[in-house]
Amino acid sequence: MIRAKEYDMDRFDRSKRIDWVNIDKIGRARCLVVGAGALGNEAVKCLVLSGFRDITIADNDSVVTSNLNRCVFFRGSDVKEGMKSDILAMRASELDHEVTITPRRTLAQDIGDWDEFSMILGCVDNISARLHVNAHACYHRIPYVDGGTDGMYGKVQVVLPDGPCLQCSMNRSHYGIAETRFSCTGNGSVFYVPKMAAEITTTSAIAAMQIREAVKIASGREDICIRNAAFYDGMSGETIVLEIKKDDRCANHEEE
Repeated sequence: MIRAKEYDMDRFDRSKRIDWVNIDKIGRARCLVVGAGALGNEAVKCLVLSGFRDITIADNDSVVTSNLNRCVFFRGSDVKEGMKSDILAMRASELDHEVTITPRRTLAQDIGDWDEFSMILGCVDNISARLHVNAHACYHRIPYVDGGTDGMYGKVQVVLPDGPCLQCSMNRSHYGIAETRFSCTGNGSVFYVPKMAAEITTTSAIAAMQIREAVKIASGREDICIRNAAFYDGMSGETIVLEIKKDDRCANHEEE
C-alpha cells in the first residue's frame, strides 16, 4: 500500500525549502489588495497559494465581458451580475478554505483604515488611484508593492518606508493625465481616456513579481526586495531595473 510521505502532507513543504521564506510570518500578514481586475485576480491567486491567510480586496467595479480573457476567477455568468471584489473573494477562497478573504465594494479613495494592514498591493489601472494608495502607504509607513501593465510591457515598484515612492518619479505629464482623467472638461462631460492594451501573460508575470516581493516583505527580508523600478518586456523576455531616487521635495517625504 502506497502512503503519502509526511512532507507531501504539508501544503507549504516546497515553499519552506527556500531558506529565507518564513511561512509563519507570511500567514500572519494582513494584506490589502487594491483592484480586483486582471492584476488583482492573479495577485490574489498567488497570495493564497503562497501562504497568506488574511486578505482584503477593495474594488467598486462590476464584471464586464472584456474582463474574461485575463481574469482567472471570473465567469461569463458573472457579467453584470456581480461585483469584482465579491466574486474574486468567493472564488479565491476555494483554493484554500483556511484563508480569510474580505471583499470591499469601495474605491481606493474611500478606504479609511489603512493602518489595519501590514502590506498593500496596488493592482489599479489609473495614476490617481496609484498616487492615493502610495500617499497613504507612505504616511502609515506600510510597504506598498505597485504593479501595472500596458500590453506586452509591465512595471513593478516596491515602496518601502524611508525609500523612494511612486510620486518621487512622477513628471508633469503624469500629473496632467491624472488630473484630466477625472476632471470636468468644462462642457459638463468627463474626458474620455481609451483603455490600455492588456493580455494575460504579461498580467501573470507582473502579478507574480508583485507577490514575490510581498513574500520577501512578509518574511522579514526587505533587504532583498526590488529597490527601484523593474520594467518587464514581454516581447524580449527581459527585465531591466531603473534607479529611482528619493525626492526630498516630494510631499510624501517632507516631514521625514
